[in-house]
Amino acid sequence: MPTSPTLNLYEKLGGQPVVAQIVDDFYKRVLADDIVNDFFAHTDMEKQRRHQTAFVSHALGGPNQYSGRSMERAHAGLDLQAEHFEAIANHLAESLAEYGLTQEEINSVLERISTLKEAVLHK
Repeated sequence: MPTSPTLNLYEKLGGQPVVAQIVDDFYKRVLADDIVNDFFAHTDMEKQRRHQTAFVSHALGGPNQYSGRSMERAHAGLDLQAEHFEAIANHLAESLAEYGLTQEEINSVLERISTLKEAVLHK
């Protein structure tokens, strides 16, 4: 009896259109959070959403479509601290849960994202 191929999280969610919705939900949470919303005060949010959609798509196992600045350059001068990183990670986790990912799946995504901590903190 043949087994069906396992879908990655990107495919399970429904691909790019659903990831874009998750990113919209994520930014509603981020922009309502006084811990991190000041970092986006002068940001072109449409451009930011496009970049974040590409980034989250890749973190979920989808294609790597990100072509922006390196993480170090994108966060240079912001002096992000651990509390900011954690707030962003929590908002992403909440958005992923809203779209039906299990805690185990969310933890897998957060593990991937945590590898970027050194590239974005204290820059």
